[in-house]
Amino acid sequence: MSTLLGDTIEAGNVLEVKVDGEWVSALVLLATDDAVILDPCDGTMPVVVEAEDLREYRIFTADPSWN
Repeated sequence: MSTLLGDTIEAGNVLEVKVDGEWVSALVLLATDDAVILDPCDGTMPVVVEAEDLREYRIFTADPSWN
């Protein structure tokens, strides 16, 4: 479990990150205090993003009432 920018980011989280002005969803494969490895799940290679470069993101939280 790691904390980046005040939020707890863990492997398995789905993040929305801003890339070139667009929001992109990615699965967190690994999270440390220094960086995260993100899989955009679009057939491209996973990417390593250092903590200082991860400026705009949202952690996706599913609505528990969804069935």
